Amino acid sequence: MANRNDNHLQGNIYDKLFKENIQQNLSGIVKHVLSLDVITIEVLNEDVQYTKKRKTDLLTKVIDKNGNTYLLHVEYQTNNYRNMHYRMADYSIMLQRKYKLPVKQFVIYIGPGKANMPTVIDTKDHKFRYTMTSLSAVDYRLFLKSDAIEEKMLAVLGNIDPQDSVFVLEEIVKAIKYNVASGLSTDRYLQQLHVLVKLRNLGDKLEEVMINVADFFKEEEDPLFRRGHKKGKIEEQIEIARNFKSIGVATTDIAKGTGLSVMEVEAL
Repeated sequence: MANRNDNHLQGNIYDKLFKENIQQNLSGIVKHVLSLDVITIEVLNEDVQYTKKRKTDLLTKVIDKNGNTYLLHVEYQTNNYRNMHYRMADYSIMLQRKYKLPVKQFVIYIGPGKANMPTVIDTKDHKFRYTMTSLSAVDYRLFLKSDAIEEKMLAVLGNIDPQDSVFVLEEIVKAIKYNVASGLSTDRYLQQLHVLVKLRNLGDKLEEVMINVADFFKEEEDPLFRRGHKKGKIEEQIEIARNFKSIGVATTDIAKGTGLSVMEVEAL
């Protein structure tokens, strides 16, 4: 069993990852995970401090479609913290005191298994509630179809059938390889992906996918490799070559035009 320091360290790693990517995946989180219909989002990066100091995972001021302005406060949680309702109540009071705005609060559970943290304080003199949701309940395809790599990577934390996990990882890794211009950025995204898959015990499958995708890109970059040489494409090129040959086009010209070898054309 991991000790408290290990859990704290892992929590800091995931917090750092989500904060690094917040600008790119924020709209997807708000729409697909929190189910909010907002028009504008302004990220607030200030610490909240009065008698104590708190650093939020995500704090924004939003305006919804009805013109309502409020603070949207989100915390990411990798484990079931039994005092989460008290922590969120602390945040709520401090945020309302500082900004003089209503506060809507969510905890997004990204850990394994089900979230079972308390969400309510209900005593005679104090009533408080926040909303808890889980990435594992969201259809992974909502994230996977995104053009933003940061949001696409969240698909590994979504509701994935085990038999689809390899496909999801392949799509993400290929997107990183194809669409990221800088080698340094590619390495950063792949490192983040390695961190995220640990939350779903997909490390072994990611290693398998990385090998397969690496072979795919090696072949694609090989000047002797032609992606068109799949069975259907070859048959199409053979038919074209036969037609050219029947009207007397030179064998070498047919070979150049179809991608077949001279010997293959002569054998037709």
